[in-house]
Parts: sequence; structure tokens; C-alpha cells
Amino acid sequence: MASAASVTSLVDEVNCPICQGTLREPVTIDCGHNFCRGCLTRFCEIPGPESEESLTCPLCKEPFRPGTFRPNWQLANVVENIERLQLVSTLGTAEEDDCPEHGEKVYFFCEDDEAQLCVVCREAGAHAAHTVRFLEDAAGPYREQIQKCLACLRKEREEIQEIQSRENKRIQVLLTQVATKRQQVISEFAHLSRLLEEQQGILLAQLEKLDGDILKQQEEFEFLISGEIYRFSTLVEELEEKNERPARELLTDIRSTLIRCETRKCRKPEAVSPELGQRIRDFPQQALPLQREMKKFLEKLCFELDYEPAQISLDPQTSHPKLLLSEDLQRARFSYKWQNSPDSPQRFDRATCVLAHSGFTGGRHAWVVSVDLAHGGSCTVGVVSEDVRRKGELRLRPEEGVWAVRLAWGFVSALGSFPTRLALEEQPRQVQVSLDYEVGWVTFANAVTQEHIYTFTASFTREVFPFFGLWGRGSSFSLNC
Repeated sequence: MASAASVTSLVDEVNCPICQGTLREPVTIDCGHNFCRGCLTRFCEIPGPESEESLTCPLCKEPFRPGTFRPNWQLANVVENIERLQLVSTLGTAEEDDCPEHGEKVYFFCEDDEAQLCVVCREAGAHAAHTVRFLEDAAGPYREQIQKCLACLRKEREEIQEIQSRENKRIQVLLTQVATKRQQVISEFAHLSRLLEEQQGILLAQLEKLDGDILKQQEEFEFLISGEIYRFSTLVEELEEKNERPARELLTDIRSTLIRCETRKCRKPEAVSPELGQRIRDFPQQALPLQREMKKFLEKLCFELDYEPAQISLDPQTSHPKLLLSEDLQRARFSYKWQNSPDSPQRFDRATCVLAHSGFTGGRHAWVVSVDLAHGGSCTVGVVSEDVRRKGELRLRPEEGVWAVRLAWGFVSALGSFPTRLALEEQPRQVQVSLDYEVGWVTFANAVTQEHIYTFTASFTREVFPFFGLWGRGSSFSLNC
């Protein structure tokens, strides 16, 4: 048992330099000194000439920042143990192994009452009918139980630590993807801004030219129309004057005057020529290059931000003999008639499945599968690990290296550890499968409505392959590549 002097000496070592009392919730700052959390917090809040950035340690005057002090759990445990020793020393100097009731040394353990006994306690009537053993004998089975519990707890702790490591990696990958997308958006919109400015200049220049041509034709029109108005005004004045004269003067050269008026040719100029009018009507066509560039921009932006379309084909070396593959290896149909397919280690012999010819070891990829179940049956789509079982029964679940969904007549199921029937707005006929290898996501969506179907989360370490399965007469699928 620790002496009172040694306990006092330890107490002095765990005092707070600010309040001079025992440390409460000890925290450590950058220089290594420890203080009560409350004392240090209040110290940081005291107004003074220093700003928060120039706070200094109350002991060594080293600068520190308020947000950098961290809990010192080991020191907190030491303080707790010292206080426990203080309590024991104040209760008396009795030996720890002595019975508190009789003062005799404790040798036995009562399993019924879970009580430690001395010789006097054991002989007492209260424990006469109980199972009493020596301390070490009684402790043995409990030590074994503790070891088993420790093994289980350590294993579970390791699993949790693995989950922590995996999820932290996933978060870092996602952060990297977001940062990359941010740069892509900035770059693409900067390019679009330059393009829009250039196209704006082109269109405005064309409009300026149209404006100048219209004004030029307006001047020409005004000149021509003014001449016609003058000519007709002259004839009108001549006839009005003729009409006011006496009959003798009116009849003089009347026939030539009338012939000159009747045979006049009236020119009716147009303010805007047909050619210029057609140019004005065709002006919207000048924006077609911009429209094409905008379409290319949106397609490229969506491509950069979304999954890369995968160009895949079926691998006949893996196909089950009941699957009929098309010559272009883009379609498959179920048949009860076995094909004459040579056996190989890569071929499925029980599960009516087929893999894509190429797999993925990284990146973000997507492909679309069109499913035809008009005559019943089912179709399974997803991805599998390269070491997936090819011979014998294949259990379609993540534990076996399979991440897939099954489409059957009237329902869709996610093939997890236990199949889960999914509630969807409509039965998908085209399924988009998206793989994010680094993050570990396998996502399924209705390729037509974009309705989300299901997402698996995994941790890929091997190459994974697009996976397809069929069952039932007339069931088929095709790849939309």
C-alpha cells in the first residue's frame, strides 16, 4: 500500500498551475504543460493586450492557440488513481488482503455470493452450504472467460478499425473526385465563356453589317422614291394648271398632254431588297454553330462529371452452355438445349451466367443492359470478382464476390446476404449499372427514368467483371453500347 507521504508527493505532481488544485479534465497545450480544461478556457477568455493568436503558456510563456489544446486521458487516469489512493489512506492502514469484518487474511471465494472470505467467514453459517474455493482456484475459470471475452473484443475492435480505415480511404477518394470535378467544371466553363464571347462578337458583327446594309438601302430607296414623287407632283401640277385654263388654252396640245400622263411608268422601288430580306430571315441560322458547340459542351461536361461509358462484350469462354450468344457478342438468350461448348476452368457449369470479356481494376464505368422477359424467366445483372466460383453452385451474394440485382416478371430483388425485394415505381426494361471501383459503389438505376434501384458498397481489391445471368425460356438481354 502506498504511504501517505508518497501519495502527497504524487498529488503535488498533478496540480494545475493556474488553480493550484488537482487537475480536472486535464488538457495539454503545444508546449507540453497540462492544465484543467476549465482553468485554461477561462484563461483564454480573459481580455488582455494579446490576441487569440498570441496567447502564451502561463508557465513557460510559449505561444499557443486556444483550439489546439487536447485532452490528456492518461493523466486523467493517473489523477483518478491518486484520488483513490488518498481515499484508501484516509480510511485506515488495514492490509488490503485482510477481511474488513474480522481482520483476518482473505483466502477463499464464495461462488454463490461472489464474496471473498477469511477463515472465520468460511466457518460462519451463512456460507456453510455454498461452494467455497481458494482464491486462485476460483479465479481460474474467470480468467478463461476474460480471455475469451478479450479475444472477441479484440477481434471486433480490429473489424471496427478495418471499417474505419476502409471508410476513411473511401472518403479520401470521394474528396479527390470532388476536387477533380471542381477543376473540370472551372476549366469547361472557362472554355465556354471564351466560346460565348467569341460567338457573341461574330453575331454582333453580322448584325452590325445587316444594320449598315439596311441603312444603305434606305438611302437608295429615299432617293428613288423622292424622284418618283417629284415626277408625279410635276404632272399633277401641270394637269391642275391645264384644268384651270379657258377652253381654247385647255384644248391646246391636250392629246399629247393626256398621252404623256396615261403612258407614264410608275416605278415602285422596295425599301429592302429580297436578298437582304432573305439574309435577315436566315440570321437565326448563324447561331447554329453556337448551338452545336453548346451541345458538345454539355455532352463533354456530363461525360467528365459522370461515369465513363464502358464498351463491353460478352466472353464466350465463360458462358454457360444453356446461353445462346449473338455473333457480335452483344446479346444472349436462354435455351434449355445445351450448346456444344468445350469445358474450361473459366466456364460456368451450374449457374447460367456469362461475364464480360474485359474487367476493371479502377475508375468509374457505366453500361446499360436491355432486358426482355416477355415470356417469363429472370435476368441477373451486376459485377463479380475475378475469383468468383465458376464450378458447382454459385451463391449470388457479396460474400461470394457477387454484387447484383435480379429482374423477374413483376419484381426486382437486390441479391445481398439475404435477397431483398425492392419497391419501384415501374419495372425497368433497361438497367444502367455503374461501378466506382475506388469508392466501392455498384449502383443500379432505371436507364429510362433514372429511378435509383439499389447501391452496393464494397471494398474491391481484385479485378471485377460485368456479370449477366438468365433463367427461363425466352428470357434474353442485350448490351446498349
